[in-house]
Amino acid sequence: MQASSRAITSSQLGPHQDLIRRVQRARDGEWQRPPAAHTRAAFDGAARWLAAQDRPLILDAGCGVGLSTRRLAQRHPDYAVIGVDRSEQRLSRDHGALPDNALLVRADLVDFWRLALAAEWRPVEHYLLYPNPYPKSTQLKKRWHGHPVFPAILALGGRLELRSNWEIYVQEFALGVETLCGVDGELTAFVPGDSSTTPFEQTFLTPFEQKYFESGQTLWRYCVDLTATIVD
Repeated sequence: MQASSRAITSSQLGPHQDLIRRVQRARDGEWQRPPAAHTRAAFDGAARWLAAQDRPLILDAGCGVGLSTRRLAQRHPDYAVIGVDRSEQRLSRDHGALPDNALLVRADLVDFWRLALAAEWRPVEHYLLYPNPYPKSTQLKKRWHGHPVFPAILALGGRLELRSNWEIYVQEFALGVETLCGVDGELTAFVPGDSSTTPFEQTFLTPFEQKYFESGQTLWRYCVDLTATIVD
């Protein structure tokens, strides 16, 4: 199967010059907006489900059609996997029955992260798979590492993994983590299914991953362990 997906183009040649300032501003600022009622209700339902599961948590943030949530749950049968996306249309796509240890939640991800942090959730693993990178240089504040919620994402801790088809996006995220937490992660290009991957990784985690790979684009992965870090 051949896919056709245009590579990301941007006027940026490297990490945005304003990135560190925005990250520090998010760290030092105080969030004023209360979570939306619909996301609070969705979070409360997810919290009840998680308590009943009584298993360690894996969070699949921005899970899209939920294929990654299903595959993570299949790989980790002893973990509870929660996928969150704001689109009911995406979440309703038919990708088969959910495993018993998986839950899909329709919610605003920004508010969901904040509620999870306030509830002291500590995911063992936390995934951000192929988010929209907003490649225009004027769109930095729309990227997760340029958004005010970024410190809350990191404060959840655990092993965080970001995947993208835009290297600069991943470089910026890594720089944001280093700025806030003082830790280095591992940033690499990777090929699902090559000889260095596990059998699990030979399966594309998301439809975007498959589309980008089959279009000949390089896939980038950033992994960092935030278990012992504290974001002030």
